[in-house]
Amino acid sequence: MDSVKYPTQVWTRETDAVAAGETRDVWLAMKRGFRGRCPRCGEGRLFRAYLKVASNCPACGLDFTPHRADDLPAYLVIVVVGHLVVPTALMIETEFSPPVWLQLSIYLPLTLILSLLLLQPIKGTVVGLQWALRMHGFDEGEGYNDDPPPWPNPATRERISRDGND
Repeated sequence: MDSVKYPTQVWTRETDAVAAGETRDVWLAMKRGFRGRCPRCGEGRLFRAYLKVASNCPACGLDFTPHRADDLPAYLVIVVVGHLVVPTALMIETEFSPPVWLQLSIYLPLTLILSLLLLQPIKGTVVGLQWALRMHGFDEGEGYNDDPPPWPNPATRERISRDGND
C-alpha cells in the first residue's frame, strides 16, 4: 500500500508571523508586561488590581482573558529573590558574623518586600511572553480552543446514562 508523504513544515517565529499576519516582538512585549502595560500597544494598563489581570486593554481592546500565567510568576519570584538574598546572607555571615536575631530581622523583611515588589512585574512579563509567542488563546486563529473538553464528554455521558449509572 502506498503511503502519502506530505512535505515537512518547520515552525519558526517568522513563518508563524506570516501565517498570522502580525509580527510580535518578544522582548518588547515582555518589557511592556514588566511595566504593567498592554503587550500589544504599550498604552493600556495590564492589571486592574495588584495581581488581577484586566479583561481587555482600554487602549487597543486586546483580550487578556486567555492568559494562563498560573504559578510560573511565583516560581520565578522565588528563584530571583532566592538568588539575591541567599548569597547576600552568606556573605554577611562569613564576613561579619552578626547575631541570629539581627540576621532574621533583616532577611525576613527583605525577602517579603522583594517578593511583593517583583510579583506583579514578573506576572506581567509572563503575560507579555504568552502574547508574543501566541500561547493559549493569544493566537487569534480560527476555531482555536485551549479549554479542556467538558467532563464527562458527550460520549461518556451517553454511555453512563445508557448503563443506568447516573
